[in-house]
Amino acid sequence: MRRVLGLPDWAVYAVVVGGLLIFSLVRRENADAPPAPAPPDEMEGALLGPVTPFDPSVTVHAPDTPFQPASGTAFSIARDGRWVTARHVVEGCRRPALVVGGGRAVAADVRLAPRADVAVLITQGGPPALPVAASAPLRRGQRAFHPGFPQGRPGEVASRLLGRETLKVTGRGARDEPVLAWAEVGRTAGLNGTLSGLSGAPVLDRQGQVVGVTLAESPRRGRVYTTAPDTFGPAIRGQQQADEVLLDEPITVDNYGLVADSMRRDLRVAQVVCLSV
Repeated sequence: MRRVLGLPDWAVYAVVVGGLLIFSLVRRENADAPPAPAPPDEMEGALLGPVTPFDPSVTVHAPDTPFQPASGTAFSIARDGRWVTARHVVEGCRRPALVVGGGRAVAADVRLAPRADVAVLITQGGPPALPVAASAPLRRGQRAFHPGFPQGRPGEVASRLLGRETLKVTGRGARDEPVLAWAEVGRTAGLNGTLSGLSGAPVLDRQGQVVGVTLAESPRRGRVYTTAPDTFGPAIRGQQQADEVLLDEPITVDNYGLVADSMRRDLRVAQVVCLSV
């Protein structure tokens, strides 16, 4: 082989091999796996099993009295004006409304779920939605965050999943409903006493996905009760498209108060009230 521009043979071979290597790398198919998800929380345990007749139960008495106006929490699940709250927050209310700030409230129509403590509120347009993951697998010990309006004021709670229970409601609206029990592990600084008003708040996982609706509390036991996937999913089926985006960063025990404040400012989480007729 002749020398090119006075280069030795080995240099020519090196240039040719290097060019072939670069060409092959450029043309190579990129089939790398996406980044791994965040590692599970160190306290997370086994996957939550299905409903069974052996689940423990908790009894709640609903007085058979006329409806008394109260406030609760709702969250947006569709930008075209679909919100979710707890059924007992608005059941019996003739004019439920969502507080939008500045002393103003927007009236909403109501659709009550027949077999769950869930209601869908309908308005003409709404804010960005929270992504719903009604069928996401749940693990005992996993964290959840509940942003809303406890005691009628902005506040939030952090919890860990204990397991399934059966909520036995006596009195008005008597029924047995499968629920999830969560241990309260944190709340807004200065928030003492009852969590009344947090009913209807979203139950958010670390990615900001809604996995349920906050329903009730047991202060003496330090527990928060929420819908179970078995009732939550059917109650909101068809209300949200599958393209709602996740939060930019995971929710943690260090930032959940700031995330909750942002959701309330954007009205993705709003207060529900009953307007006088």
